[in-house]
Amino acid sequence: MNSVTSVLARSLLARSVLAALAVGLVTLTPQARAQDKGTIAISMPTKSSARWIDDGNNMVKVFKDKGYRTDLQYAEDDIPNQLAQIENMITKGAKVLVIAAIDGTTLSDALKNAADKGIKVIAYDRLIRNSPHVDYYATFDNFQVGVLQASYIEQALGLKEGKGPFNIELFGGSPDDNNAYFFYNGAMSVLKPYIDSGKLVVPSGQLGMEKVSTLRWDGAVAQARMDNLLSAYYGNRKLHAVLSPYDGLSIGIISSLRGVGYGSSDLPMPVVTGQDAEVPSVKAILRGEQTSTVFKDTRELAKVTAEMVDAMMSGGQVPVNDTKTYENGVKTVPAYLLKPVSVDKANWKQVLVDSGYYKEAQIR
Repeated sequence: MNSVTSVLARSLLARSVLAALAVGLVTLTPQARAQDKGTIAISMPTKSSARWIDDGNNMVKVFKDKGYRTDLQYAEDDIPNQLAQIENMITKGAKVLVIAAIDGTTLSDALKNAADKGIKVIAYDRLIRNSPHVDYYATFDNFQVGVLQASYIEQALGLKEGKGPFNIELFGGSPDDNNAYFFYNGAMSVLKPYIDSGKLVVPSGQLGMEKVSTLRWDGAVAQARMDNLLSAYYGNRKLHAVLSPYDGLSIGIISSLRGVGYGSSDLPMPVVTGQDAEVPSVKAILRGEQTSTVFKDTRELAKVTAEMVDAMMSGGQVPVNDTKTYENGVKTVPAYLLKPVSVDKANWKQVLVDSGYYKEAQIR
């Protein structure tokens, strides 16, 4: 090879290497940019509810699509465990904490540590109370959830048409979950006028969250309470409706009802509400045991949460649609509220299957 040929060959080789490097840089740039966006730490309360598993999975997917790393941890309804996990997330340098609190009153010290390190906090579906260091709240319209549940009872019993009186028992959610009070108050905004007029009767006399709450949303606790109510107050009475705020409680309540003969032609199952459209409850609706549930599309909640994070990180305007409702004891937390949807035997396929949330084979 002569010198001219050698120079040309080296020149061509150099150009080829530069071109390859350029392609490599183009290929790597999005990855490098994604890595620069940092880690979003996601603290979920428990895997005992399918709903929270879906929440975690949906958020991981959405955040990864937006270029963030994620640190997803479940505390299994153990408050010290959640606190330890959150402190560890802070130590590891998360950019944002997304927290669905087990007990929304126990995180003040941890959130102060986060704020001292410049870490932003989004309360996810459960409001974190008694802390000024909650930046935003992503949730559903929790008052409306209760309204939907009670309105279903109102419609199913024909209360608007003046039918009655009917016997009803009320169940509330966990007293350490701020949402439980919104669910209950929303329901009572519909039911209390009928209770006051005598069209609805509560034979146990148990009203108010201090009497009807269910710690940790535990279905076994709800079942035991229903057993006691049936034994003490329904010897010669029929129960016509049960306000249940969550599917996991509804399944326990239904088990208690079946244990004393409800669900037969002689003793039809009362109206039983629920929330979260969990698979066992949707199946119970199709069997005619549970009457309705309230669907909250956690895919949409994950998207809203990711949009909030993106806006905070870029200095943009964070999407909110409520700046008055959610007072946490220290401040009013700006929130984005999504709309819940009532689901029963008539619309379950359209709402849950046609939307892609479930496959029909999971239900049938």
